Amino acid sequence: MHILIPVDGEDPQKSKITTLASLKKWALINFDEGSVKSITFWEDRKNTDVDWVDFIVLENKFENYMEFMEEGIMVLVRREEESIEDIIEAFKFKELDEIGL
Repeated sequence: MHILIPVDGEDPQKSKITTLASLKKWALINFDEGSVKSITFWEDRKNTDVDWVDFIVLENKFENYMEFMEEGIMVLVRREEESIEDIIEAFKFKELDEIGL
């Protein structure tokens, strides 16, 4: 499964989630069997090397998320997590909020 997160940099240890308007890179997490298999960074989310993105995690519920939903991507919102590692931990334990219509 693949998870996208808009982040402020390209360092898996230091990058933090950011708004869509402020993003520098997209972090693409390959998550399988309860663990992270890889993290890659992309300028444009449509140019990733995967066919399907399962989830996107956004900074807040006020982001423009309709485009993602129209593409069939499940949209989640962080609570207090900022780092990629913290967001993945929250994902594992279903501690991210789901955006619904």
